[in-house]
Amino acid sequence: MPDAEDVRRIALSLPDTTEKIAWSMPTFRVAGKMFATLPEEETSLAVRCPKEERDELVLAEPEKFWIAGHEAQFAWVRARLAALEDEDELRDILADSWRQAAPARLLEAHPRLGLPAGS
Repeated sequence: MPDAEDVRRIALSLPDTTEKIAWSMPTFRVAGKMFATLPEEETSLAVRCPKEERDELVLAEPEKFWIAGHEAQFAWVRARLAALEDEDELRDILADSWRQAAPARLLEAHPRLGLPAGS
């Protein structure tokens, strides 16, 4: 089961990523743009996710994913760390969120980053 230290280690391994405390919690940013946070006593993470995909995730796996009330209007989803299968799933989630926030120059420099294995 991944934990907050796994989130931190994996997020900071992504290109041009920094950690910054905001709203009294760790946030992770690529080129200054936030793509992940560790809210809720660091037992969950919040990541960018297009609303259509987010709604499908929550319906398909409500024990794993949910939408925080104050984030409902934004394209973010929460994931319970204890419900994630392994570090690979965590890495996929973080890399996908990173891709949504990364500037074009980083996406061009790392074209395969964040794509599901086998793509």
